[in-house]
Amino acid sequence: MLEQRWTLDDLYTSFESPEYKHDFASYKAEIAALSKWAQEELASADNAAAKLEYYVAKINELSKYNNLGSYAALVISTDTTNAAATKAGDAYGVASAELSTPRTLFMRFVGTLPDLDGVVAQSELLKEHAYFLAETRGKYAHSLSEREEVLLAKLKTSGSTAWENQVRQLTSTLEAEITLDGNNKAITFAELRNLNYSSDAAARKAGFEAELSSYKKIEKAIAFSINSVKGEAITVAKQRGYESILDMTLHSSRLERCTLDAMLSAMRDFLPSLRRYYKHKARALSHANGRLPYYDLFAPIGSTDMRLTYDEAADFIVKHFSGFSSRKGDFARRMFDEGHIDAEPRSGKSGGAFCHNLHPIKQSRVLINYDNSFYSMTIMAHELGHAYHGYCLNDASYINSVYTMPIAETASIFAETIITNAALSAATRDEAFVILDNQLSSMCYVILDIFSRYIFETNLIDARQHGPLTVDELNALMAGAQKESYGDALDHDLLHPYMWLCKPHYYMAERNFYNFPYMYGLLFGNGLYSIYKREGDGFAAKYDAILAATGSNSLEAVGDISGLNVRSKEFWSASLKVVEEAVDKFCEM
Repeated sequence: MLEQRWTLDDLYTSFESPEYKHDFASYKAEIAALSKWAQEELASADNAAAKLEYYVAKINELSKYNNLGSYAALVISTDTTNAAATKAGDAYGVASAELSTPRTLFMRFVGTLPDLDGVVAQSELLKEHAYFLAETRGKYAHSLSEREEVLLAKLKTSGSTAWENQVRQLTSTLEAEITLDGNNKAITFAELRNLNYSSDAAARKAGFEAELSSYKKIEKAIAFSINSVKGEAITVAKQRGYESILDMTLHSSRLERCTLDAMLSAMRDFLPSLRRYYKHKARALSHANGRLPYYDLFAPIGSTDMRLTYDEAADFIVKHFSGFSSRKGDFARRMFDEGHIDAEPRSGKSGGAFCHNLHPIKQSRVLINYDNSFYSMTIMAHELGHAYHGYCLNDASYINSVYTMPIAETASIFAETIITNAALSAATRDEAFVILDNQLSSMCYVILDIFSRYIFETNLIDARQHGPLTVDELNALMAGAQKESYGDALDHDLLHPYMWLCKPHYYMAERNFYNFPYMYGLLFGNGLYSIYKREGDGFAAKYDAILAATGSNSLEAVGDISGLNVRSKEFWSASLKVVEEAVDKFCEM
């Protein structure tokens, strides 16, 4: 059995350690001092440059205390029933809510300065943080009063954050009864989801049926959670003066509506072409009606079952990251060697995979539930791409290291593409077919399934404004969204109506519409990869510079730096054409 767990000792050794207790006390004292300063100093515009400098420097300094929250979150992710971690995470959230006072006062100060540009020009520190200050000025129009901001921040800890925690705990501790190879046994949620990639058709179907059945145990509690989280988001968006939650999300994502519309318009044009992949897959898996059941979306096809141990996958990733650049390869090797990856599936551990960048200590942690499949290796490469993104921002100040969700998926998709194409270049015909299927399984899922989730969330928010939805209504919305996105490529009698329950993204109140960022990342990453193929080795330094710019620019500006016009439908169509060509190749094979 795989035994690969991360170490968190570079953060803290325990919640009872002197270091943790000291930092937590210092954090609260620092926030209180900053609040006092803001109330006294930000009442007038006198000495504006000095005041802006003080606040910027102090926020960068306070970022070291993010380790407190990160430690609690990472402990919980591998032990969701850990009461001490839950308590510490809640306490950190309560303490952090007190930052609302200085943050709100600062936003008002910046938003009402008569000549912000002139003040910024007086200081090198302010020039370095000019984008942050301009963004803060733009947010002022949607800010609430100091009292309201503080109240909202405090209520979130017992509102959306609490609902999110409940969902994480319920899904990570959920077990399902299943019969495999004639044996009845209970397996974890993560193990259950991994059956989607099994080469055994009976196991995939049994896993799907057991998954849907197990959700009956928690469906009402999770439905209550999603209604509560989206209800809060609707209220917050209205109070801040946004026309919709989507507009609020785009604003926080540093993304223009015209860019999103261009991407979605191009994507709709390509839906028929991408559906062909699933139709061919249905025939390859001998589904008589030519439509794929949802549980076979990730079914491996071909005569070669590609398996890699954890160490083999690690070596493969390091080798081919190094082929892109020695800097990227060396970074990946350190991630494996220094205990920064938790790969072992086990009870109580969160399902899926994620990367958590730790800017204050210039490290990252990656969680994955590794199962020796080729797909699992590509997911590990994906998360290491996120980690490398954080690494490229290590020299930036904390403020300039914070990037938004759509661009977050770019480095991960790029890393995944490196590994997939490396595998293809050395593969036999049978292996190439398996790898191409794996690549299309990922890309088409990102486009079609993520689009279905975008449709679902749009319809959910519209419906939630008239009252909470029942489990049946949520299931119907999800099934309808899948039909709209996948069309006749899926068997409409075998959809996944509970996709709203098992995806944690819907329960993050600060990350509404955490779906289209995956499409953006895939297609923007395709654009960058096409530049890499043209420019060769010389692109690596440019790529690092692009990632380093993501914390202090709009997404359109990052596109301009890359030489890509993301406002243009033509750009998105060109990236989708890459996926379409892969579908054509798959169908020919």
